[in-house]
Amino acid sequence: MSTTEKQDSRVLIPALAVTVMVVALLQTVVIPVLADIGKALNASSSAVGWTVTANLLAAAVLTPILGRLGDVRGRRPVLLGILIVVAAGSLLAALTTSLPLLILARILQGASFGLFPLAIGVLRDELPAQRLTGAMAVVSGTLGIGGGIGLVLTGLLTRDGGDYHRIFWLSLAVTLVSLVLAAVTVPKHRPAGGGGIDWLGGGVLGAGLILLLLPLSQGHEWGWASPATIGCLVASVIVFALWIVLERRVDEPLVLPSLLANRPFMITNAAGLLIGVAMFVSFLGVSGFVQTPSEVGYGFSASVLAASSVYLLPGALAGVVVAPIGGRLVHRFGGRSTLTLASLVGAVGFAFIAVLHTASWQLILGVLFINSAVSLGYAAMPALIVDEVRPDQTGVANSVNSIARSVGSSLASAVVITLLSSQLLPIGLPKESSYVIAFVIGAVGLTLSAVIVAVGLPRPGSRVDTRDSLEIEQERATSLAGEWSTVTGR
Repeated sequence: MSTTEKQDSRVLIPALAVTVMVVALLQTVVIPVLADIGKALNASSSAVGWTVTANLLAAAVLTPILGRLGDVRGRRPVLLGILIVVAAGSLLAALTTSLPLLILARILQGASFGLFPLAIGVLRDELPAQRLTGAMAVVSGTLGIGGGIGLVLTGLLTRDGGDYHRIFWLSLAVTLVSLVLAAVTVPKHRPAGGGGIDWLGGGVLGAGLILLLLPLSQGHEWGWASPATIGCLVASVIVFALWIVLERRVDEPLVLPSLLANRPFMITNAAGLLIGVAMFVSFLGVSGFVQTPSEVGYGFSASVLAASSVYLLPGALAGVVVAPIGGRLVHRFGGRSTLTLASLVGAVGFAFIAVLHTASWQLILGVLFINSAVSLGYAAMPALIVDEVRPDQTGVANSVNSIARSVGSSLASAVVITLLSSQLLPIGLPKESSYVIAFVIGAVGLTLSAVIVAVGLPRPGSRVDTRDSLEIEQERATSLAGEWSTVTGR
């Protein structure tokens, strides 16, 4: 690499890191102010919850399509296009006082999840293999840092009754800065692949996800045994089955069908879904619990700022510290052992706060355990996936795992909000038992994750890796993109 190329990469890496930070910031800024949004818009908690669910659902559907677009049309134009769409969504959210329009804005912001795989693709295009791992670590690390910064900035901007619209003005400003940086630093590059885009497969997959999440969010109002609830759930199963059939028949499927028949791969994705559930049960449950007025018999009367900086930020920072430790554990003990450990640590954290939640330190400690578990899990899953697929399927396989995690987060959002809105005190606040049930769900889910991983995944050393050292280095570096990696179909 020439001196000029090295200088260019020194500018490119931090620019992409700032761009990727938009993903984490947009995912977290809304969580602490859900109650404020509900009051301002005179909306129920279940309705306001769709500002989170719709964002995650859009991310699950759009991420693989945007990744494929980047392969076919070039990563630079797609990356810039995403930032423009996200900026438009942020502007709409900052200006509107309508819940439906706010949900639409959050759907547009959901396109931001495509930034990370495109950034990884740019790094792979521009950097040699020996520098790729380090650059990937810097860029992926900003996901945790951005989440922590987003939590604190939300608290600062909305303290003392501050208007929640301020967080969307902040989102707009950060997105515009990222757009300028990307336009200046991301070089033009020939598209990585050819072929078409499975628009039909993406649409059918999206329809199935919507049919699954809608009854989970509205079941307490429709009735869990109502025709609407049962009909949507049955329809989701049918649509998912149709999607699998379609993927088997198209020449360039969104997801390769052979991946769906790989048992260790599917077990890893099941664990990813459960860890995604745990992450958002923690965010939503703890944020709501600590903001509850203590006069009702539980909670800490915390402001949004206190909920963000005192209760949630320490866990986010712990995740940043634990992530590289997780990489070392995977290298020494293998992904199977690390993922099992992560699930058990998270289960202990949830069980702890389900039983002990009368003092602030108990919630803080529990969140430290849970966020550390999530970071360990995210470190382990890409390595497990790389071990189970051919090198030319690495991008596809990690993208399926990304969808599983996003679906898990969406499911958690719907379930927790349903719980909190279905059992209310006379003054309209959720009962303490609703939060306890949510924490128990997190503990049970992660315990199940530990069991299926320990029992279902093969022990390390059962396969011989025939790849050369350079190929292994490239694929391991790519695997760091686990959560948002592109679907390439190559």
